[in-house]
Amino acid sequence: MHLATTEAGNELLAHDPLALLIGMLLDQQIPMEKAFTSPSVLRDRLGHDLDAAEIANFDPDAFEAIFREVPALHRFPAAMAKRVQELCRVLVERYDGRASTVWEGAADGPDLVKRMGTLPGFGEQKAKIFVALLGKQFAVRPSGWQQAAGAYGEQGSFRSVADVVDPESLKKVRAHKQQLKAAAKAKA
Repeated sequence: MHLATTEAGNELLAHDPLALLIGMLLDQQIPMEKAFTSPSVLRDRLGHDLDAAEIANFDPDAFEAIFREVPALHRFPAAMAKRVQELCRVLVERYDGRASTVWEGAADGPDLVKRMGTLPGFGEQKAKIFVALLGKQFAVRPSGWQQAAGAYGEQGSFRSVADVVDPESLKKVRAHKQQLKAAAKAKA
């Protein structure tokens, strides 16, 4: 695992499905490494392992304050604290508070993308990226997962966090994203 900036952060992502899901949720409008390090910082600030039920029921103002502590867990701490709580509420209501149940219960790749897409903060693209991440780095591969993940499921595509396994792959993913931005800018 090479998504967080710290060894502890990467270790948490590798072994805690909720941390991985929160990291993916936070991966917007901030650097990827910041997003995927924040679950470890959140765990440290809470003083114990992450728990979906606890987060879902946490006092919203107090939870936002945890997100705002310096350094803030996200560029938009208030909005993202709310979204993380919403995510955890859905996990408690639909999946017994277990993040891994989201993917363990999927019938196939399209079902997994659909399940991911129903989570707060997970649109179609983020759902496909997460399915690719699960398939490529966690061996969660229900039938049809690669097709359901679209281009993100292609081996060696270097399009997203699903392909980041070391500093070199991170550079390739960043280069791909810069090419996309340049192409979009050229069209505008």
